[in-house]
Amino acid sequence: MAQMDLTQGNITKTLLRFAFPMICGNLLQQLYNVVDTLIVGQFLGADALAAVGSAYTLMTFLTSILLGLCMGSGAMFSIRYGEGNRRQLQEDMFVSFLMIAAVTVVINVGVFVFLDGIMRLLSVPQEVYGLMREYLWVIFWGIGGTFLYNYYASLLRAVGNSVVPLIFLGISAVINIVLDLYFVVSCGWGVAGAAFATILAQWFSGVGLLIYKWLKCPQLKIGRRQMRVRRETVREVTGASVLTCLQQSVMNLGILMVQGLVNSFGASVMAAFAAAVKIDSFAYMPLQDFGNAFSTFIAQNHGAKKKDRIREGIRCAVRTAVIFALCVSAVVVIFARLFLLIFIRPEETEILAIGVSYLRVVGAFYVGIGGLFLLYGLYRAIERPAMSLVLTVISLGTRVLLAYALSAVPGIGVLGIWWAVPIGWALADVTGVVYYRHIRKKEDRCTNS
Repeated sequence: MAQMDLTQGNITKTLLRFAFPMICGNLLQQLYNVVDTLIVGQFLGADALAAVGSAYTLMTFLTSILLGLCMGSGAMFSIRYGEGNRRQLQEDMFVSFLMIAAVTVVINVGVFVFLDGIMRLLSVPQEVYGLMREYLWVIFWGIGGTFLYNYYASLLRAVGNSVVPLIFLGISAVINIVLDLYFVVSCGWGVAGAAFATILAQWFSGVGLLIYKWLKCPQLKIGRRQMRVRRETVREVTGASVLTCLQQSVMNLGILMVQGLVNSFGASVMAAFAAAVKIDSFAYMPLQDFGNAFSTFIAQNHGAKKKDRIREGIRCAVRTAVIFALCVSAVVVIFARLFLLIFIRPEETEILAIGVSYLRVVGAFYVGIGGLFLLYGLYRAIERPAMSLVLTVISLGTRVLLAYALSAVPGIGVLGIWWAVPIGWALADVTGVVYYRHIRKKEDRCTNS
């Protein structure tokens, strides 16, 4: 198994080598929804684009629950791996799998039962209601595949293997593109065809990683003695996973609340927001993945008790994230309209203008979200996931409150929703840095006393 020991070697090179496949992998994962949006927007029109874009926000919220549980478990796996405690790692894997699988079943049943109520809560306009419901009814069948992929990807990355998840995502992205074109363009299945393409690709990547782990990673096979549910292990798993899950869920719940506000402005704003958010996600996704790679790096070194390496790793990560964020911001601000034309027809001038305004406000401040992703990863890795939750509440709470307040002011409108985003990032960043300096001073006093 191609894995890396992140507790050894040059810090910057090690971190970048480990992060690069993760960045490529999640860009491919974003390609699932980008391809849906592109084909839907170009072949099915603005109403279908609005329906799929709004559905994407809802799906992101639901899968964030599973992603948060997997990320929290992954941080715990990294610490165990850094400690060299393989037996406890296997027991944690068993308990974690059972817990997240149970949550997956509950979510899957719940969304089918409450689908219409959820859509009414989101204030979905009548003209796109039917299309959005059709898309969601199909896409929800892929939740199990999403769980399998994220669980086994988190496990493999925790032990330093970020390449194999990339390979499976690459293949599934190609499957998604081919099936999208076939189902939507050739078969004429509409938004349901785009959803079918996505879920088939998701199940391929999830089941593929499960089989790979079973065949190629004997050291990660769970022995019979580790197939047990001890109270201590359950406490460890839930402590590592649930707070990260809450952090991810609160983050996406806030986004979902903003989506409801956006929907109240009508189909044109919905379509512009749907397209702009795709570009937005693609632009800062590398920063999120770098933050996740940074978290694994910190967690392994935290388990190995290498404090100096952790501190140097933080300095290297901050420099790298700031440089990347500034470069991406410049590209997005300058080429905002050109990027939007990938999803929106040139004659849709109103939608284009709204989308450009979003990207030129939010896109200018990616350094804020880059810093926040590093802080999330840091606190998750040093076993303080509650602080990640606090930062998320600050960031999203500010965003939601300001979005509703400013958008109601005559003359500001939707621009208030856009400006609420970077303001929320900035407040959370300041809080996270101040708190980290506080705990470092406490550690230094304990060491010197």
